[in-house]
Amino acid sequence: MIDRIFLSHPRSVGESYAEHAGVAAKFGATMVVGGVACMIHAVLPSVFPRAASDRVKKLYAQMVARQPNMRRPAFEEPEWQIEYEI
Repeated sequence: MIDRIFLSHPRSVGESYAEHAGVAAKFGATMVVGGVACMIHAVLPSVFPRAASDRVKKLYAQMVARQPNMRRPAFEEPEWQIEYEI
């Protein structure tokens, strides 16, 4: 049971429990900071105009880089080039 709860998923992505905890915590902190910036931006649109979008792109690029068989980040593809960003 402990293996299934704590070790199975980290092992499936080639990490130890501690390595996976560190990566997941860093991703989570980045999302929290981006979310707070986005909420501030909602009230004060001139503040943090690209913070949330930049963090999402950064996290996506990091996730793709961790998976060697993935192609370039989707947001670099022409169909992902949007005219409006949060």
